Amino acid sequence: MNKQTKPKSINRREFIKLSGSSVAVLAGGISAKDAFGLLQKRKPKPKNILLIITDQQHIDTIAAGGCRHVRTPALDWLKRRGISFTQSYSSNPLCSPARSSIFTGRTSSEAGVHVNGRPIRRDIPNLGQWLYQETDYETVYAGKWHLPRSFTKNIPGFRVINTGIGGLGYLCDTVTSRACEAFLRNHSKSRSFLMVASFLQPHDICEWLRLNTNDPGQLRYEELADKLPELPENFQFDRNEPQAIKNTRQAREPFINGYWGKQHWRYYLWSYYRHIEFVDAEIGRILQALENSGQAKDTLIVFTSDHGEGLAHHQMVRKNTLYDESAKVSLIFSWPGHIPEDITDRSHLVCGLDVMPTLCDYVGINTPKMMRGRSIRPILEGKRVTGRDFVVTEVGANKARMVRTKQYKYTTYNDKSIEQLFDMKTDSGETKNLATSSRHASTLAEHKKLLGKWETQLELAPNVPNTDAWWYKA
Repeated sequence: MNKQTKPKSINRREFIKLSGSSVAVLAGGISAKDAFGLLQKRKPKPKNILLIITDQQHIDTIAAGGCRHVRTPALDWLKRRGISFTQSYSSNPLCSPARSSIFTGRTSSEAGVHVNGRPIRRDIPNLGQWLYQETDYETVYAGKWHLPRSFTKNIPGFRVINTGIGGLGYLCDTVTSRACEAFLRNHSKSRSFLMVASFLQPHDICEWLRLNTNDPGQLRYEELADKLPELPENFQFDRNEPQAIKNTRQAREPFINGYWGKQHWRYYLWSYYRHIEFVDAEIGRILQALENSGQAKDTLIVFTSDHGEGLAHHQMVRKNTLYDESAKVSLIFSWPGHIPEDITDRSHLVCGLDVMPTLCDYVGINTPKMMRGRSIRPILEGKRVTGRDFVVTEVGANKARMVRTKQYKYTTYNDKSIEQLFDMKTDSGETKNLATSSRHASTLAEHKKLLGKWETQLELAPNVPNTDAWWYKA
């Protein structure tokens, strides 16, 4: 009697290579027939993934989203070809910390990147490393990394196709988009890819602010007088706010050497929108190259930013605060034929932590352990899901935390001076602090409890100070 042939054992990467046919045989003795049956039940997965990241982009800066002050044909096209989220938050509104969460699905305090210029801790894989290990995707990167260096050729898990040429977006972003264009024109369609296109704009507004610290007393270009955007409704701010916010405001350009006049504030707004148009043109180059390559229909596109921009709300500029202007970011998903088009989701709370688990879901692999984000694929596919009850955003290792629920937003700073509670349905501009209102005492307590429970689940990195849940014990 002949011995039974032992089924061939193959690893995950080999299985994925074979997964388009019925000849795949899973490790562990599953037959080719059974393996094919499993494949038939699998959700469709995109052949390619394009992740586009901008730096310091306010969420309301896309013309198709209602912004009257910009022309953004590329982002308009992308928004109309997919689903965009209006309740999308950065996990930490500062460059390096936010990026660590996007690429790991872990909080910045867990990844060890609570401030700029730190690397992700070695025992937590980034998106490139994980896809390289678990799939057959080619992983390539172009543009800003900032974990720890902003521009580098050494990014774990990625083949870097462009390292940038300096810290100015109007120079390095063009190099980034052309590198991505070249990759798409020359890439063999036989292999799937994850390509990250990471742009610096509109971060150049920081340089503009440094050059315009002083109010010149008159508009630099008089012909712009009738073209300047109006100031936001919440331009004025509550003087009784946390000391940490006051300190941040006083340390930034409009206040350093004298208060800007309203006209200069409006000039700043006009200038910021021009930086948005710079990066939109570079994004358009990549989207056109993807179309020309014939791979657009097979590519899942994700667009987001690391954090927002103060944009004169509460008389703030830049980032690193928990007001929505700094903490909110665009998040758009597009995949023709698989994700509904021209949809604006205004109800689900999402955040940067969700990017990695969502991409893992689409690729068909498990996530690394201890993900803090969750896949939003069910939402993108129109399934009836309730979504999460809240998201948390942190600033620094122990400077501040924010809990955003469906209706309210609670923020607390480690100076323990003043807590903030806003009803985001009736006060989206965050102008009326309800934290001291007896009518909202139970709401305040509920949000503090949510934050305390969230913190107990975190596995803080060794180099991050333990906060001891000060916001909950206070």
